[in-house]
Amino acid sequence: MKPPFQLIADNINRRPAAVAAFFILVLLIALYGVGLITMQTGSETYLDKSTPRGALLDKYMDTFGSDAVMLLVEADDILDPDVLAYLARLQAEIGSERYVVQTSSIINLIEGANGGALPASAAEIDRLKEQLPADLVARYIPSRMMTIGIVTLEPGVSQDGKHRLLENIESRIRLSDAPPGVQVTVTGDAAFEKQMREEIGSSMGVLIGAAMILMLLAVALLFAHVRYRFLPVLVVATGLIMTFGIMGLARIPISMVAIGAFPILIGIGIDYAIQFQSRFDEEVRASPIHQAVTTTVVRSGPAVLYAMAATSLGFIAMWVSPIPMIRDFGLICVIGVVCCYCAALVIIPTFGTLINYRPKAAVGQSDGSRMEVYDRFLGNVAGTIAKNPMPAILVLGLVAIAGVQIDASIPINADEETFVPSDMPSIIDLNKVRRTMGSTETLPIFICGDGVTDLDVLTWMDEFQEYEVTHNDKITSAASIVTYIKQYNGGVLPSTDREVASVLERIPEETRESYISGNTEAVIEFGLVDMENEVALSLVDRVRSDITWQHPPAGITATPTGMLEMFANLMNDISRSKTTMTALGFGLILLFLIAIYRKLTAVSPIIPIAFIVGWNGAIMYLLGIDYTPLTATLGSMTIGVASEYTILIMERYQEERACGREMVEAIRQSVQKIGTAITVSGMTTVFGFSALLLSTFNIVKNFGAVTVITIGLSLCGAILVMPAVLSLMEQASGMAPAAPLPE
Repeated sequence: MKPPFQLIADNINRRPAAVAAFFILVLLIALYGVGLITMQTGSETYLDKSTPRGALLDKYMDTFGSDAVMLLVEADDILDPDVLAYLARLQAEIGSERYVVQTSSIINLIEGANGGALPASAAEIDRLKEQLPADLVARYIPSRMMTIGIVTLEPGVSQDGKHRLLENIESRIRLSDAPPGVQVTVTGDAAFEKQMREEIGSSMGVLIGAAMILMLLAVALLFAHVRYRFLPVLVVATGLIMTFGIMGLARIPISMVAIGAFPILIGIGIDYAIQFQSRFDEEVRASPIHQAVTTTVVRSGPAVLYAMAATSLGFIAMWVSPIPMIRDFGLICVIGVVCCYCAALVIIPTFGTLINYRPKAAVGQSDGSRMEVYDRFLGNVAGTIAKNPMPAILVLGLVAIAGVQIDASIPINADEETFVPSDMPSIIDLNKVRRTMGSTETLPIFICGDGVTDLDVLTWMDEFQEYEVTHNDKITSAASIVTYIKQYNGGVLPSTDREVASVLERIPEETRESYISGNTEAVIEFGLVDMENEVALSLVDRVRSDITWQHPPAGITATPTGMLEMFANLMNDISRSKTTMTALGFGLILLFLIAIYRKLTAVSPIIPIAFIVGWNGAIMYLLGIDYTPLTATLGSMTIGVASEYTILIMERYQEERACGREMVEAIRQSVQKIGTAITVSGMTTVFGFSALLLSTFNIVKNFGAVTVITIGLSLCGAILVMPAVLSLMEQASGMAPAAPLPE
């Protein structure tokens, strides 16, 4: 049986039209899959539901975690009778929507103080306002020009259900015939998630479009010495469609972090296409097309495959992250690089065969002469470094060590609102609500066990929530079923379980179900002040410690959960996962290289990569960029991307040694012959990654700034460090010239 690459080359040479038709069929299937792609936001992107913490949060959200939609109402005079009558009508309409449990606003307070009816005059309204509790008036009417309504949703409503409800509410507001000067804005966490999903869709389109335009510009400037210079762009577009198709068919969602994968895939994909087209163009100058196809596929196919596999291993290392969006990012990148590799391997030689490819004449071409000068320059630099490797290793190694030391001092940012555009309307509206009503954050304590409504458990809950409110300055309030049992029992807890059951019967069902589920689950909701994630993490740890110290009755567990706990612990997840992913990336690629090459020099590509990973820390520190779920992937991603350049140089070096050249000349020739190709592909990769800088998502933009510099440093590592490493490795091993490769 023929080797796979020989088989591919033979089929392209014998049946190019059939190969092209098969690839078009694959593309059509992928286009169908594109229509199945979905967007994902919310807790599912940050916390794995299969873990104990994720399962607890999911259980809490399904049982007690009712979201609230805020209605921000602005008018010349909120207490105008016509405005209040309009708000009452609108509130009644929204209250009839599916998933809505209750609505509350200043309307409820005024009607409650007036026997259930709205006053007819402004004087009556002002009189009733004076009778209402001052803290409630301040909460609902911070000024005569603004008020806030709260729409409470059922627990466990799906993201799609929330978004449909928001669309219905927005539609009712548009059709509600508001009085002149009255503006009603839908805000809150649910509105934020809906708008973020829309922003992800539009941002992804902008990023992909910008990356493709930058690719066209880069190829036009840097790849002019070959005919059909824009063919790599077509290859990348095909690979991208295949990637989208697989995502849709496999139901892999696109998250805020995942949108950063596509410009990366464009940059890496153009690299593969340029590598194949450069080799094909080189071979077709010296041999017939069928031989050029065979040499390109059989020789470059495995070399680029090894580089692609190493790149994929860097992305595969992300699968150990506890953060789902990082795992999805790694998975999408693996799918993408495989698709782009397959597209480049098949399309370029097939296209060349079908059109009877003829290379550009090199003589008299200014581009060609510039490339030749650059080739010689790279070769001379590599030769000089190969003769004197230690200075380069020492200087660049010291910078890498300094970067590793600095890395520990880089802050970790897990605040979702800093990831998105600061001018996003939902963020602006949400901040208005917070300035008016104070913090909207809560820390739920999920209580589980048989008999959560037993008197001893209720007594513990009462004592614990009283202790936390009294002794913790970050906690402003506490609410649980105990709060309402005391309210319906004259301000004190009942003295027997029978009395507890009697009081529970008198509490309205919707209130009761907000805090207990049967006799096995309950929740305490702690109201909080606004705080940074670092402070929130400390608070969660303190409450967890207090539960251990002031433990609940036997058989009962109490655990902090909720969105604040999730985002606070996200900092720990990022800190742990970035180190684990980087170490695993190194380990996987090292094992891969040893398995493929089976000799000491297999570790050669790892050393420049280690330098580059060290440099990353210095870059992030100097640019003032924090670690986020996306920049946490930088180490393993750098390992994957940079390994391609170093492996390609090592592959060409071994080829030159197999031809009988001595060490320094082999290094010089390998860098000279492949240096231009990896420079062109590296710079086009930089152009692709530069599209990330155009993202409106701060998390993606900052990642783009670091990766653009990192790719540039990866080129430097391959061209400057790799020759020194190859020289030292060969001197250490005393290796003789390798035997010539078989024809």
